[in-house]
Amino acid sequence: MALDALTPLEPDQIAWADVIFVMERRHRVKLNKSFGRYLKGKQIVCLDIPDKYSFMDPDLIALLERKAGRFIHG
Repeated sequence: MALDALTPLEPDQIAWADVIFVMERRHRVKLNKSFGRYLKGKQIVCLDIPDKYSFMDPDLIALLERKAGRFIHG
């Protein structure tokens, strides 16, 4: 089941994740609505980044590194 994404999100992807990132609060709402039963014990982080960037946009990459980096790099 996709959440407006090119790659559909599946419950098995959620199962192995420790942290799940969403760009906008509306994405978190959709995630909870579609996959709520699979999210128990998962950390959901909203990055508050507008979903307006194209794939591999340098500005988006910089924002992702700044906002998600502390979760990834420890």
